[in-house]
Amino acid sequence: MANGGLLTPRTLNESHHRAALNVFMLIVLAHWAEHIVQAVQIWGLGWQRPQARGVLGVPFPWLVSSEWLHYGYALVMLAGLWMLRDGFTGASRRWWLLAFGLQAWHHVEHLLLLLQAQTGRPLPGQAAPTSILQLVAPRVELHLFYNTVVFVPMVVAVYLHLRPSAAQARRMRCSCRPSAAGIRPESLPAPVV
Repeated sequence: MANGGLLTPRTLNESHHRAALNVFMLIVLAHWAEHIVQAVQIWGLGWQRPQARGVLGVPFPWLVSSEWLHYGYALVMLAGLWMLRDGFTGASRRWWLLAFGLQAWHHVEHLLLLLQAQTGRPLPGQAAPTSILQLVAPRVELHLFYNTVVFVPMVVAVYLHLRPSAAQARRMRCSCRPSAAGIRPESLPAPVV
């Protein structure tokens, strides 16, 4: 690895972009799957909301109630989206930055929840920590929604990034570029979106 083995923003978005993107997307997908399982437990299996805690929350109930854990994940998502952005170009970058913007708001909501939990002072009129949009939508549904609206533009961004037009492929500097895989960029069809 360049720079004496250090992973730098440059190497992260160039020679290690594909590996970093794969790890990040695996983490995001696992978290999103937890929200989907929780929804299935409620609507598909008829579990009561306090018992519907996803896969890991069933054996480890504290995971669901830990605002620190939820905030930490929101922060990791925000940081990952920010750190990997420079590997994207063109339309894929616009979709990636859309996901970043949506996650920035999701992060603010989790910060608000964390602050309420730490101070013991929920929003006026609320019995427990409550986010802004949770005032109009239940928490399970809201966070499934948040994770979905962040995940979808990420998937579009990755799809466009891994199937660039010939012009986009020539501008890419990262390890995801087709020429890094032995594919000639000019032989690629333009992605359909």
